[in-house]
Amino acid sequence: MNVSKNIAAGIAGLSSTLILSGAAFAVTWDMPTPYPDKTFHTQNIIEFAKEVEKKSGGELKIKVHSAGSLFKHAEIKNAVRGGQVPIGEFFLSRISNENPIFGADSQPFFATNYDQAEKLWQVQKPIVVRLFDKEGMIPLFSVSWPPQNLYTRQEIKTVNDLKGLKFRAYNATQETLARELGAAPTAVEVPDIPQAFATGRVEAMMTSPSTGANSKSWDFVNYYSDIQAWLPKNVVVVNKRAFRKLDKKTQQVVLDAAAEAEKRGWEMSRAETVAKTKILEENGMKMVHPSAELMTGLKKIGDKMILDWQKDAGPDGKKLVEEYRKLTAE
Repeated sequence: MNVSKNIAAGIAGLSSTLILSGAAFAVTWDMPTPYPDKTFHTQNIIEFAKEVEKKSGGELKIKVHSAGSLFKHAEIKNAVRGGQVPIGEFFLSRISNENPIFGADSQPFFATNYDQAEKLWQVQKPIVVRLFDKEGMIPLFSVSWPPQNLYTRQEIKTVNDLKGLKFRAYNATQETLARELGAAPTAVEVPDIPQAFATGRVEAMMTSPSTGANSKSWDFVNYYSDIQAWLPKNVVVVNKRAFRKLDKKTQQVVLDAAAEAEKRGWEMSRAETVAKTKILEENGMKMVHPSAELMTGLKKIGDKMILDWQKDAGPDGKKLVEEYRKLTAE
């Protein structure tokens, strides 16, 4: 048992730390995030924390605990819900097993570029707000990852080439996709990707150029196929009770900083796509424009999956798909 880590988590569990500063009390929020400091999502959150502290005159400080150092990825959502920490970030579709709406952005070939992804969030957000509200949380902002592309050791020319491969799956949707492809889904977190490939636990994955470059994917795969399957998002949520303990002025500071962080984060994501794709190419990855046969096969699976997803998501899913398709048709 890691005693020091348990002590740290226990201290964070006080939900907020009060620090006497002159005649006033300053509040410090511990904020876990699963990603390392160099990840653009974490960099964006660090800027968010700085802005909150500055605009609040130091009355609210947010201490960012990156790389799963305070809570592991799977624990963050419930840590915020239960008040162990007042605020946290996690991968939204990770909790799609709780409600399919959370996985709308990870449906293959449904929203496949930034413009479509922003329109999807526009119709997804009100439902997400309602769902989190029932659990005592408020979503502050959400930022997309770059498009998810295919990493393999061998060139993939048709969907049949993926059959039998051990396929990294980071949520329920990817598990379904892997099975539809005839591959074997294997759950692997971002920090464990290199080791998973090295030991043969994984032979292929769909992930962003960010994760690919940060994981130095050229050390264990050769081909990068630009299939642009979907653009999943991270979400930052705050415990409703903790938020309501802030005075109205500080609440508005948090909301304003969150709106700015969402805008800045999407811009960072677009820039990240260009920069990290270049890094992959410079390090010897073979950049492949997918064949028409491969894309036809993948989109056929995507069409089936969105129909199944819509049924599982019920009335909310039907409404989301209808509103999204109306927006993208305009």
